[in-house]
Amino acid sequence: MKPAVTKLTGFSHFFAAAGYSLGGFRRLIKEAAFRQELLFFAVSIILLLAVGATLSELMIAVVLFLALFAIEALNTAIEEVIDRISPEISMVGKHAKDLGSFAVLCMLAACGLFLMFTIGKHLLLG
Repeated sequence: MKPAVTKLTGFSHFFAAAGYSLGGFRRLIKEAAFRQELLFFAVSIILLLAVGATLSELMIAVVLFLALFAIEALNTAIEEVIDRISPEISMVGKHAKDLGSFAVLCMLAACGLFLMFTIGKHLLLG
């Protein structure tokens, strides 16, 4: 018979969830791609500030990068699960990893396009 699992509620649940999120961040920071994306984020914010981006433009950039980080985390999770359940090379595993990688690429493109448009607008229109 399985032992009963006590479900956390209230502040206990909040702190447990925060701990799981911190664990996810600690795992993700080990990924070179994520560290590069963090650098891309920092440089982007500095550039946006340098060209005089508005608060709304800065907030859009932050939201886009948060979405990028979330998709990078999901991509890493997919890779870990595939490597765990299918250590041998399989087409299904390859497709899953390729799709996760494509999702990250799409978000990188979204971030890059927004930055090019916003920085270009501020440089051309001053």
